[in-house]
Amino acid sequence: MNNSVTEKRVSRARRLLADVTPLQTDCGALCGGACCRGDEGTGMLLFPGEDTPFRVLTAGTRRLAVCPGVCDRSRRPLSCMLFPLFPAADEAGNVRLLSDARGRAVCPLARQADAVRFDRRFLRRVKAVGRFLARDEALLAFLRENAAEIRSVSALLDRF
Repeated sequence: MNNSVTEKRVSRARRLLADVTPLQTDCGALCGGACCRGDEGTGMLLFPGEDTPFRVLTAGTRRLAVCPGVCDRSRRPLSCMLFPLFPAADEAGNVRLLSDARGRAVCPLARQADAVRFDRRFLRRVKAVGRFLARDEALLAFLRENAAEIRSVSALLDRF
């Protein structure tokens, strides 16, 4: 699919997640909003075709939006809207939600995802967004690549 279709798909995914959050309360109250405290060298991964008003770090084909610490929530990267979960898609487009192990250092929800009672609307929307994104070849590849990375990080962290 062409880049314009990918961009539109990412924009639609952001709209689908705009009014849901991981918990029915402010999850930032648990950790002092740790995931929103940015610095010059960390950020959230941008999806293919995603644009951002934030400064971007690039490493190879990966792009990170550097968090300014405070932002207009409607302009957050899609990764922020999904966090602390990630939709893992298989080749057939079936989606399973993973706790994003890459965020365990900052997020108590990511560290204890099995015990967390996530808002059901959030879970349904993240899964629906995963299925929707998986219909685009570039986004499916991105979902699969990141799910593999999350599984690797999780396996490594579980050893300690």
